[in-house]
Amino acid sequence: MCYDSKARPPFPTERRTAAHGSDLILTAEDGNRFAAYAARPEQAQGAQIVILPDARGLHQFYKDLALLLAEAGIPALAMDYFGRTAGTQLRDDDFDFMPHMQQLRWETFSADLRSAIQTTQDQFGDHPTFTLGFCMGGAFSLQAGAGSFGLTGVIGFYAALSRAIGGNATTLDRATSITVPVLGLFGGADQGIPTSDVETLDQFLDRTGVEHEIVIYPGAPHSFFDRRWTDFTDASADAWKRMMGFVERHSTASVSAP
Repeated sequence: MCYDSKARPPFPTERRTAAHGSDLILTAEDGNRFAAYAARPEQAQGAQIVILPDARGLHQFYKDLALLLAEAGIPALAMDYFGRTAGTQLRDDDFDFMPHMQQLRWETFSADLRSAIQTTQDQFGDHPTFTLGFCMGGAFSLQAGAGSFGLTGVIGFYAALSRAIGGNATTLDRATSITVPVLGLFGGADQGIPTSDVETLDQFLDRTGVEHEIVIYPGAPHSFFDRRWTDFTDASADAWKRMMGFVERHSTASVSAP
């Protein structure tokens, strides 16, 4: 588990506009129904983000994050993973996510992600779209960059790199197939993701020539992007700044491309 129920995303350095959020139930192409949360700014910037949560699925941290992104001018939709096995109801801290996580498959996740992306574009417009994931979701976010989802870029916080999730391939397995820009943000003291794995990811992306930025924050643990981690306020602020810059830079490039 990446974040518990008390975790909250750090505040951005700038909050520019009012935003409104709502719970949704989405339907994938195979008929699966799953929960999501969409946040819309009153003044949008022309890009949008699909948030891929950690192993607990959709919970309050990611709803709060969607609202903060919307307040920064970026519409955001956070999706759940477990509609097929756990239904669409709200879940508390007693939710045993592990059996559901073990049943995840890339094909069914992909169907849900396509629905989330389509909903984002239906609600917010046909704008450059990014995925933003954390831990397991970080792995899915980076791996989505190797799929046919029409993404402009992918962002992963402490993405699992060498661990297969639910029988799927690892992120390093798929790294050389990624075709869109990548932003990877990692903690140097993350005991679950050795820096050697992060360096291997960087080398794979170097080899393929895909544009990428891989950042390791010295001394930062897994899940450092949490306003409770006051010792890592600077790392969180820098991560937010890099994320916003990544989205703005590649949105502009996408719009201006012939």
